[in-house]
Amino acid sequence: MKNTQDYKFWFVTGSQFLYGEDQLKQVGSDAEDIVNKLNASGKLPYEIVYKGVMTTADGITDFMKEANYHDEVAGVMTWMHTFSPAKNWIRGTKLLQKPLLHLATQYLNNIPYDTIDFDYMNLNQSAHGDREYGYINTRLNKNNKVVYGYWGDEDVQAEIASWEDVAVAYNESFKIKVALFGDKMRNVAVTDGDKVEAQIQMGWTVDYYAVGDLVAEMDKVSDEDIDKKYKELGETYTMVQGDNSAEKFEHNVKYQIREYFGLKRFMDDRGYTAFSDNFEDLYGMEQLPGLATQLLMAEGYGFAGEGDWKTAAFDRLLKVLSHNKQTAFMEDYTLDLRKGHEAVLGSHMLEVDPTLASDKPRIEVHPLDIGGKEDPARLVFTGSEGEGVDVTISDFRDGFNMISYAVNANKPEKETPHLPVAKQLWTPKVGLKAGSTAWIYAGGGHHTVFSLAITEEQLADLAKMFDMNTTVID
Repeated sequence: MKNTQDYKFWFVTGSQFLYGEDQLKQVGSDAEDIVNKLNASGKLPYEIVYKGVMTTADGITDFMKEANYHDEVAGVMTWMHTFSPAKNWIRGTKLLQKPLLHLATQYLNNIPYDTIDFDYMNLNQSAHGDREYGYINTRLNKNNKVVYGYWGDEDVQAEIASWEDVAVAYNESFKIKVALFGDKMRNVAVTDGDKVEAQIQMGWTVDYYAVGDLVAEMDKVSDEDIDKKYKELGETYTMVQGDNSAEKFEHNVKYQIREYFGLKRFMDDRGYTAFSDNFEDLYGMEQLPGLATQLLMAEGYGFAGEGDWKTAAFDRLLKVLSHNKQTAFMEDYTLDLRKGHEAVLGSHMLEVDPTLASDKPRIEVHPLDIGGKEDPARLVFTGSEGEGVDVTISDFRDGFNMISYAVNANKPEKETPHLPVAKQLWTPKVGLKAGSTAWIYAGGGHHTVFSLAITEEQLADLAKMFDMNTTVID
């Protein structure tokens, strides 16, 4: 996976002076114990750092400012261990620019009926404090996450872990840079959008480059590097010469390797994490990048075809969220409308992400029948089975809208010997007819990000962090 920062989350506890110093020390000890045990659970993808007990508005405000300042901090977790007057949190919470999780829990998970007294109550009033704190976050329109339940339970830990991944993706979103080689496909509407608004809301930077800029980088790639990569691919994938001569097969695969290194070095040297190209604009190139693009997606770079910069950036974002597991740029390619077989066959000519593969991908060379270039090499494989999501972002005059539905993924019923592409079959959980009709009414595009590793709740949390419109088809 293309590297992200080594993120951490800061954990702070709310209380007040009225309980006394001894009680505050116990509050701190209990909070620190929770943090240590959460980290030791092995359930969380990112470390939590305990930062103490907060009892004053000035202390809380200073803490939130510090969280903003530290780039390695992906978000803040709060626990109202005992009753914490919420007015103390107003200024600091307004200033916080990182994701916020309110852990509504209690140090002990039971009511000790035989021994409970006021000392116990002074240390276990989160049922009281959570509501006071929740009120002020709602009034401030903070778009925070609430995780409710006993901190030691596995389902609660799983919720925290899921949110951590979303929060890291949110932080990484403001680092996403898309290299757009050529413009978008001519006369296509849904792939267009407001690049300035995307940078304001999601942090995405989208920069145009002439295809010649990429070709110049490709010309710098050495034959030695290409030969080494060719050998490596032969050990990783199955090489299928097919009807091609040995010379043509090797040349066309090696040309894709040249494109791979050219794209990778172009992006890495300039800080880009996603890209898009367009088969209408390949001046100076022999082939549309196919295998090259698939290899880059497998490493965690975002991509979408036809100049669709929105989906390319979104692909990178969701790859970060999913740790690049089974998350891919996708297109509704063709449909099965037979009763009892209703499904979408997803593909995109060449550029289907091998993180979805259920079998060992094959490197093949075939004509593309579009774009007027040489036959490109590509990875051919069958997708996976499972439950997942399919999601897109469309741009309207009132802002971006995240449109999604849950899916059941399956393998195609048969092979497609005359359509040599990688492919993934799926059906919306609400049904193909209902799901597709709602998608069309919502204005969802044909390009999506398809994932078997991301949940509907994570998409909702992400949209909430961006304060983005959503259409969930369920």
